[in-house]
Order: sequence, then structure tokens, then C-alpha cells
Amino acid sequence: MNGGGDVRVLRAAGRPATVWKNGGGVTREIAAWPVGAGTESFRWRASLAEVAGDGPFSAFPGIDRTLTLAEGTGMDLVVGGVHRLVDERFAPQDFAGDEPTDCRLISGPVVNFNVMYRRGAATAETAVVRGRLTVAAEPGETLLVVALDGAAALDAAWGPGHALGQYDAALVRGAFTGLVRTDGRAAVVRLR
Repeated sequence: MNGGGDVRVLRAAGRPATVWKNGGGVTREIAAWPVGAGTESFRWRASLAEVAGDGPFSAFPGIDRTLTLAEGTGMDLVVGGVHRLVDERFAPQDFAGDEPTDCRLISGPVVNFNVMYRRGAATAETAVVRGRLTVAAEPGETLLVVALDGAAALDAAWGPGHALGQYDAALVRGAFTGLVRTDGRAAVVRLR
């Protein structure tokens, strides 16, 4: 395996909590592009959302999203008038961020891993892995690895591995080949 790209470890400790646009929950941003972009100007954004009560999701015009239930029993959603049960942990769900979305918690609070990307400006593919997976990125791509359940590691031949505790992330920009290892669950997101 050859490494390549620039790897940055983003620790969960100290991530500030931001109240949702509609006030219905709290988000902790993991990474966004461009760096420091606000909700109106990001091309892509990955975060952890803590949902403590029932109510509508914030609308994000022109945004597609992938939501992965990381903690809790789940949510009963209505997205654009269509019922959608999100009750399986670590199973990514895709839907439009500009569709009106109403949420009813099944049994208590949840934590969701959320990837949002602007239609026409970025694409995102999210998978959740357990065990070992070889990952690769082409020049111009970004990989984001997030430990969702327990610890994980991102290894590359060109240097030391990167250990990740729960909700820590590794952000890789540029050409890269490496190995994700976890006994729990880790999200792997390829962003273009």
C-alpha cells in the first residue's frame, strides 16, 4: 500500500455544539469544504447531530444529504410527504435536504452522522464498514473516515497509522491508498 495524500486527524473532543437553524437540535461539525464555510456556502459538510425531541428538520435548499443513525433507537420521518422509518443503526439513508422533513423519535434521543453536499457542486458516497477495508482516493478527491462505534484506525504504508477514538475522524485530501480497521463501525465518505 502506498499512502499519498495529506491526512489530518480531527478529534471529537472540543468540537463546539451549534444549535440547528430551526432550534430543534444540536450539531457538532466534523469537517466542511471550503474550510470555515457557513450553512449557505459549503460545498460539503459532515457533522454529528444530536436529536433530543420530535419536530421538523431544518431545510437546506439545493442540498442532498446522507443520514446514518449512530446512537439510539431511531426516528420515524416524513420526507416530502413520504413516510421513512430510520431504525437501523449504521445504515446510510439518502434524501433531499430541501424536502420538508418531520421527525418523531421512536424511543428517546438519537445521534446521527450527517453528510450534506450541494447539488451540482459536490458528490458524496457514504459506506459504513466493520473489520478491514482498503480505501483509495484519486487526485482531487477527499476521503473522510469517522469512527462511529468504538475505535478505528487509518493505516498507510508511507507513515504511521492514525488511531481514532469514537467520533474522531481522519480527513484525507488527494491521491491516497490505505486501510481502515475497526472492530466497531466506521463511516467512509468519498467526496468529489
